[in-house]
Amino acid sequence: MSTHVVPPRTYFAVFVALITLTLLTVGVSFLELGPYHTLVGVLIGAAKATLVMLLFMHLLYSSRLTWVVVGGALFWVGIMFVLTLSDYLTRPWGTM
Repeated sequence: MSTHVVPPRTYFAVFVALITLTLLTVGVSFLELGPYHTLVGVLIGAAKATLVMLLFMHLLYSSRLTWVVVGGALFWVGIMFVLTLSDYLTRPWGTM
């Protein structure tokens, strides 16, 4: 079985990007963004998760079947988030 060899400088570049995104997360936490605060944090976290999945988990060089499985898993997680939020957002919080 042949595997794709990733040069060490790619791992170093991803490491630098992850550290930079972590510092950006810390910096953004001190800003007052109002309702966009959570959105910015989730977007930065999604960028970090994407880098980890693509390069450290070698998804970038995987077969199409692996991509389909990951896509199905993300779709399922999305369904679970939508169902959880639909329950959470429709509760009568002020009547208790």
